[in-house]
Amino acid sequence: MDGKGKRNKGQRGEREAATLLSDQLGFIVERNLDQTRNGGSDLTIGKWQVEVKRHERGTAAIDKWFQQSIESCKPFSGERPAVMFRKSNQAWKVCISLKDFIYLVRETFDE
Repeated sequence: MDGKGKRNKGQRGEREAATLLSDQLGFIVERNLDQTRNGGSDLTIGKWQVEVKRHERGTAAIDKWFQQSIESCKPFSGERPAVMFRKSNQAWKVCISLKDFIYLVRETFDE
């Protein structure tokens, strides 16, 4: 796939993810259209900086993608990195740090 084809697939993935999240969260999640020029993540949802990847390599590049998401977070802002990714014909997955996962489990754990 050439550069333009990869870019188009990436943009389709970002739109798909934004629509899915908007439907599930009940508010509009918009793509960061200036990300190439100004930096930043593909989607910002509250304090979450989300990189969206539609890629057949799947987890082979997850460390690189997660680092990209970390770099999108402003220092001392409380922003949290996440990567939302999927291969063709597979379900979306999200990668977050263990620290953030533990926080989420504690916040949602019913005793």
